Amino acid sequence: MLDEYLTVGGSGRDMVVIKRSKFIGHAAPAAEESEALAFIEKVREEHKQATHNVYAYQIGEHNQLQRFSDDGEPSGTAGMPVLEVIKQMDLRNVVVVVTRYFGGTLLGAGGLVRAYTEGAKIGILAAGIVKMVLHSRFEINVDYTFAGKLQNVVMQSPWRLDGIEYGAKVCFKVLAPPGEENKVREVFTELTSGQADIKELGREYVAIPVDQAGR
Repeated sequence: MLDEYLTVGGSGRDMVVIKRSKFIGHAAPAAEESEALAFIEKVREEHKQATHNVYAYQIGEHNQLQRFSDDGEPSGTAGMPVLEVIKQMDLRNVVVVVTRYFGGTLLGAGGLVRAYTEGAKIGILAAGIVKMVLHSRFEINVDYTFAGKLQNVVMQSPWRLDGIEYGAKVCFKVLAPPGEENKVREVFTELTSGQADIKELGREYVAIPVDQAGR
């Protein structure tokens, strides 16, 4: 598994008008091809009267699945430019659909490439770019006497506190980014004089919002 990768945080859309043609960019995360196809079909259903619903998606840890469609536009002027935007932004597990309502003015091949490129970009930005960072999940049970101090330590650390459960003991649910796993064990062990019950449950991705400057 990759330690981190970029994708979109949710579904989003935006519109640009170019020479009276409306270009609506839609983007969404898609970890499986079935999710991408379902999103494309949803957009098509919503925009049945559109002139074109162009799409592209890129899925897989190594971008092994790449598909695009010009949906009736001249070959190479629509779907490929959308896919190129996804690749240039280094996004994985994402699907983009650009809907066009023809405004009566032909754009030419170069104009179409620019328009679909812009449509893809605004759709992606509307969905919001996130960095998926692989974290290790811990559940750590401690006596109540240690809870306050440990909560403060976790809140000031690079770890994420995913919840606290109060039962016979206090259970901290902690997500640690790469390289912090041993530190979690050391801190909880040291501050509880070895009394903490530390369980590492596996690894999962955490979405961290980023902007263009933060990439």
